Amino acid sequence: MSTAREMTTTATWAPRSAAFDVERIRKDFPILQQRVHGKPLVYLDNAATSQKPRVVIDTVERYYAAQNANIHRGVHFLSERATAAYEDARRTVARFLHAADPREIIFVRGATEGINLVAQSYGRAFLAAGDEIVISAMEHHSNIVPWQILREQIGAKLRVVPINDAGELLVDEYAALLNERTKLVSVAQVSNALGTVNPVKRLIEMAHARGIPVLVDGAQAVPHLPVDVQDLGCEFYVFSGHKLFAPTGVGILYGKTGLLERMPPYQGGGDMISMVTFEKTHYNTLPYKFEAGTPHIAGGLGLAAAIEYLTEIGLDAIAAYEHELLRYATEALATVAGLEMIGTAKEKASVLSFVLDGVHPHDIGTILDRDGIAIRAGHHCAMPVMQRFGVPATVRASLALYNTRAEVDVLVGALRKVREVFA
Repeated sequence: MSTAREMTTTATWAPRSAAFDVERIRKDFPILQQRVHGKPLVYLDNAATSQKPRVVIDTVERYYAAQNANIHRGVHFLSERATAAYEDARRTVARFLHAADPREIIFVRGATEGINLVAQSYGRAFLAAGDEIVISAMEHHSNIVPWQILREQIGAKLRVVPINDAGELLVDEYAALLNERTKLVSVAQVSNALGTVNPVKRLIEMAHARGIPVLVDGAQAVPHLPVDVQDLGCEFYVFSGHKLFAPTGVGILYGKTGLLERMPPYQGGGDMISMVTFEKTHYNTLPYKFEAGTPHIAGGLGLAAAIEYLTEIGLDAIAAYEHELLRYATEALATVAGLEMIGTAKEKASVLSFVLDGVHPHDIGTILDRDGIAIRAGHHCAMPVMQRFGVPATVRASLALYNTRAEVDVLVGALRKVREVFA
């Protein structure tokens, strides 16, 4: 009989080796071996979604091929085994985030759903007309729109922390916005459009000094930085699996137990209840009261496999490698005539967002694609950021642990060819 651990991955929690071997890592990702338009694929769109290592692909395939069953409801062999594996995956996520209890880990579809859950459950239950929610000017739409919806529902107010020309949050302005009416802060740990790493621990401490809870959007952080939610002290933390080399359609909301227990359910249905009559429903305990319906079981197992894969390599080693690669890429792009970097914060992670004089970003993206280079061109679901810097869109090259200096060199060479085309 297979164990729950065998159903996820056989990876251990020990670092693979002291040295970071990017070529060895690249062999773990089947998609990187292909050619696009006859050229080797250079995948630099990791902030949109990451590629998947073989262990994740195999985990999802193995579940559907040999282990598929619904969880929490069956007494037969497959159901019990799938349930054990899914709950083991929850414990894997809890260790990854350094949560105090696996019950603090809620499976959702992604960071977007996690933020919406907090807005509609915590926000509608504990905020009222005139209360203020503080966000920053560099937020993804997923950390803007849910609060606007809540604002319309209950009459709350949205306050926005400005950023400087480097794309850094103005901490003094943040402090000035916090007052007795502030009932929640929701801020990205890493900007998807700029790469800025916000000083979230400091921001949390400043909010807590006034008794204000904080949600951290970690969608762009968890693939690149070790995260310890107990050390940060945040009340909520969200991230998406697909940016963490896991399947699409699965993500995590971490919440402190005391708050989650006080919050009403976000959705109604099966598995989030303990008893139902036509007169009254009794809700399930944590974490299940927030997990209505059949979840993305294969996605949860794939997420655990991705986490164990990254942990085996070493999160600190990944962060150090990517930091050096980002430095190299920043210096290399600076040699391209007419290129202006958008987002030059002192603390950055993995995102290179730029414009090229006289060339629309969409044209750049189309031309680079013919050279096998996958980048993102557009507003990156962060239109207020584009408005702040006075551009309609940017080109975004975003890095991951499997990218190389040679790929950066290919990007720079292609951009120089773009300049020649539009000269």
